[in-house]
Amino acid sequence: MPHIPRRSLLVGAALAGAASQLPLPARPATASPPRNARVLDEGVPLRWLEGGAPQALVGATWGVPWPRGALTRDQQLSLTAADGAAVPVQSWPIGYWPDGTVKWTAHAIGTEAPTAEQYTLRPGTAAAPATPLRVTETGKEVTVDTGVIRCAVAKRGRVLVPSITRGDRVVATGGKLVCVRADTADDATVVRKERFTSEIHKVTVEQRGPVRAVVRVEGKHRADRGTRAWLPFTIRLYLYAGSDGIRMVHTFVFDGNEKRDFITGLGVRFQVPMSDLPHDRHIRFAGDDDGVLGEAVRGITGLRRDPGAAVRQAQIAGQRLPDPSTWDLRVTNRLPLIPMWGDYSLRQLADGCFDIRKRTTAGHGWIQVDTGRRAGGLGYVGGVSGGLAFGMKDFWQLHPTQLDIRGAATDNAEVTAWLWSPDATPMDLRFYHDGMGQDTYPEQLEGLEITYEDYEPGFGTPYGVARTTELSFWALASTPSAARFAQLAAAVRTPPLVVAPPAALHAAGVFGDWSPVDRGTPAKREIEDRLDFLVDHHRQQVEQRSWYGFWNYGDIMHSYDPDRHVWRYDVGGYAWANSELSPDLWLWYQFLRSGRADVFRFAEAMTRHTGEVDVYHLGQWSDLGTRHGVLHWADSAKQLRISQAAYRRFYYFLTADERTGDLMRDLVDSDRTFLVLDPIRKIRTEPYEPDPHALSIGTGTDWSGLAAAWLTEWERGGNPIARTKLLNTARTIAAMPNGFIQGSGLYDLDTGEFAPAAPAVSVGSLGAVFGLVEMCSELIDLIDMPDFTDAWLQYCRLYNGTAAEQIAETGSSFGNLNLRQAHSRLTAYAAAKTGNATLAARAWQEFYTGHAGYPRNLNWRATRVEGPAVLKPVDEASFVSTNASAQYGLAAIQCLALVGDHLGQS
Repeated sequence: MPHIPRRSLLVGAALAGAASQLPLPARPATASPPRNARVLDEGVPLRWLEGGAPQALVGATWGVPWPRGALTRDQQLSLTAADGAAVPVQSWPIGYWPDGTVKWTAHAIGTEAPTAEQYTLRPGTAAAPATPLRVTETGKEVTVDTGVIRCAVAKRGRVLVPSITRGDRVVATGGKLVCVRADTADDATVVRKERFTSEIHKVTVEQRGPVRAVVRVEGKHRADRGTRAWLPFTIRLYLYAGSDGIRMVHTFVFDGNEKRDFITGLGVRFQVPMSDLPHDRHIRFAGDDDGVLGEAVRGITGLRRDPGAAVRQAQIAGQRLPDPSTWDLRVTNRLPLIPMWGDYSLRQLADGCFDIRKRTTAGHGWIQVDTGRRAGGLGYVGGVSGGLAFGMKDFWQLHPTQLDIRGAATDNAEVTAWLWSPDATPMDLRFYHDGMGQDTYPEQLEGLEITYEDYEPGFGTPYGVARTTELSFWALASTPSAARFAQLAAAVRTPPLVVAPPAALHAAGVFGDWSPVDRGTPAKREIEDRLDFLVDHHRQQVEQRSWYGFWNYGDIMHSYDPDRHVWRYDVGGYAWANSELSPDLWLWYQFLRSGRADVFRFAEAMTRHTGEVDVYHLGQWSDLGTRHGVLHWADSAKQLRISQAAYRRFYYFLTADERTGDLMRDLVDSDRTFLVLDPIRKIRTEPYEPDPHALSIGTGTDWSGLAAAWLTEWERGGNPIARTKLLNTARTIAAMPNGFIQGSGLYDLDTGEFAPAAPAVSVGSLGAVFGLVEMCSELIDLIDMPDFTDAWLQYCRLYNGTAAEQIAETGSSFGNLNLRQAHSRLTAYAAAKTGNATLAARAWQEFYTGHAGYPRNLNWRATRVEGPAVLKPVDEASFVSTNASAQYGLAAIQCLALVGDHLGQS
């Protein structure tokens, strides 16, 4: 199969001419000037996601939505704390309404001012930081000065960060990426290893202050000996005015041969100059909860002879010790005889256990320090005159991880944050079976019938999958106290984020059909309680089933096996969910309406995983995602319904995360994937060869994926061809005799249009449940295209309609359709748009009946199961499946928003 070219979307006059004739957007009645004026006058209330005020952070960036017509592009914004104090803030637009007004703004604050529990954002002149962040460039490097530290970023070579300086002291040097590769993961007499170091290809300054700077570094890992270069990476460094911290977002793509390229170590490394006396040098590691291990390189506590209480207490606190001449001379004269512990390792090889060990130096044995369950992911090496704290978000969740300190007793210590621990078994990405003779499509379809796995030789490759990890570094002026170190560790584990409350998000009119949590009637309270039950149960399953690990964390399983009391982790397509039936959407909508921090973090982990691991970023299937399976890349169904930009938009607009923005922008030309891979090749009966002017594309899962990418690019003010293709496809779907009910059409890559078609009826149960509902709702609100609205409303009315109704309008019955509870929200949408009370009542009947979902009379409880029936105690709700939970959640949320007033009291 040919490689899909990453081409420009500027395809010429055909699209440009069509764009000039597209409909102008309509202004919905919900965006009335009085409400807009009130928003501007009162401002948007903001708070920290986890509540309170964080005690430590590198800096913070977040997004805020605005109602249509409320905010012009040139409007400045100011931020004030709850006490009225002006807070230095940097603001920029990241999304626009079709009328050109600002839809989303992003904001950044540094650490110059103490954090407050609440803020207000409103029009006005932004306060400037006392010392604005500065970015300077030369031919060799970019330097960012926060007013507290200076970080140099190289433009070429193997070292990414030549130096981090605080005042006159160089705190760290030689920042680079490291990788170790082995040629086998199996028992072998000889295992050959190869070491790689980062090589810079491109450096881009994406933001220059005055509060926030972003430097993007792209490159590959190149062999220390030899010429091989692989594992392309993208590193973003974030620095904030007044801050001594640096945030790093690290992404790499696997482009090796999984049968002979086994990663045995992948990390980020710095050198830390050590100038203090050995007894004034310190090691810190974050342990369980607020636990901290604090040790000195040369300890003077617990000795046979006592240097004095004041001396001992100073060392424990990490403070400079009095001159040794003032100590008990029985200690002073024997200092050279006290061992210096220069090497430390903290290893988190599984989610439930870490260990710390130390040694004096290489060539000598390790001794055990202690063990614990879940390390906080932060280490420190330095002295009383300064040092480097280095940490990793989701440290234990992304095991096997490791924090290493080497040479702390020498002039230069070395620290490595290992994303993949060199002490773990090699990263093994090979397929898990030999194909079992499934060489033909009929044989593969038979396999699908028994294990639900859509196998095809060669399709289970990890080539092109990616992973993103977030790290934090602090260039500290002195060894932190245990209390301060615990605060830094908390900021690493859960980076503080500012959010707007649900009422403010809802008032802005973003993300379609949802409403804040409302328990105002018994019937609504019942549904809200069940929504909470489902979210809490799936969160709990992550913990109880240990759905953690480098490639797994963030995903959840698909279906349950009540006989074994386990999720079907080893049964083909029933294993990892890989976004099947949109759990991503469910979780994000539940966060929007509830504001719950735990739901946000659940959804965040899923977004980080599904956008990277479940999607190809290189190779012949670039831009496509993989259907659910035992391995995240195992299934042969490579489709846009998984790479779907609709699943990433929430995180991007709420956090302004650039990496997520990259992922969505990559999908703008994903229509070209249909030249390479026919999604229905195994069941297609008629001859078909991909034709760029007549590509067979479904109007359900296929078009919703394309539409989400194009809509998001239009919102972000990007390539205008995305808007053109979005509206051209919408217009030509509406022009088909049966609109969405046609099921598919022939699409022209150059014009962005579907060809005229003869009447047809092809309705599948999955067509609307991968973002189509959400995309149509948002698009109808944004544009004035009555024919498209009518086509979508027809689909919404008829999916759960009677056969007679379907035949009367389209000439054919839709057959025995599945997922009727999921589609109750389509009925609700039609009811809300047409004001039809009969349809509203029908929607609630469909919802409560629970076809292919959860009926109202279900026993909504989990049961505790303990040994010996299970390996460890678990809470089992055998009726729960991720498909049903996601679609029940979305149906409940959207029915409440659309026809909640038609819901009975009990």
